[in-house]
Amino acid sequence: MAANRKLLAVAAACAAAVIGVTGCGGDGGDKDPFDGMSADKIADKASKASKDAGSFTMKGQMKQKGEASNIEFAVAESGDCKGTMGSQKSGTAEFLSVGKVSYVKADDKFWEGQGGSAAAELVKGRWVKSAAKEDSVCNPDDMFKSDKLKNLKREDDSEVDGKKAAVLTQKKGKETTTFYVAMEGKPYFLKVVNKGSDDPGSITFGGYGKPVDVKAPPAKDVVDPQKLASGS
Repeated sequence: MAANRKLLAVAAACAAAVIGVTGCGGDGGDKDPFDGMSADKIADKASKASKDAGSFTMKGQMKQKGEASNIEFAVAESGDCKGTMGSQKSGTAEFLSVGKVSYVKADDKFWEGQGGSAAAELVKGRWVKSAAKEDSVCNPDDMFKSDKLKNLKREDDSEVDGKKAAVLTQKKGKETTTFYVAMEGKPYFLKVVNKGSDDPGSITFGGYGKPVDVKAPPAKDVVDPQKLASGS
């Protein structure tokens, strides 16, 4: 279903924009694990470490056409994922991506915005299965690509949730993207903030390497997308 695809596309865009995706300054502190490295090299190490972790979580907010949407992901090493997206205006939806199949379950406000009150009543409390046969939108290999992490500049170090972080910025016209990379343990991405673009946002990462359980919903709780398209 188009709504299902659109939701996952926006969610994936969050993650992808986020990583292809301002922080405050701080003092230097202890030994710098990135001493002598260029900002681009630091970003490359962070991209590899984050991807190699396999599983991770991400939580944040992005704006589209002036509307703030909250997003929360949990991504398994397999590339399967689950999460929620929502806003006060458009409603809230849960999503699952298992293999090449995706599912969406949402509140009335969301479905009414997609297909009216009849569609909302038909899918109430149930999952809508996507007919699309595409690779998982949550594949870490796609999310943590480093080919766009170029021409970065290292700023003063900062902290993310008490963790010391190297701060890297990338500027393109009025748009500034700031990456926070862990300076203790493995150099994971901890946070990414985008300002000045058409879809600004902020995403915090965590849970690297921790198990994430994603299962398809029971068949009895799934709506046939063909029925939904016909309105029956």
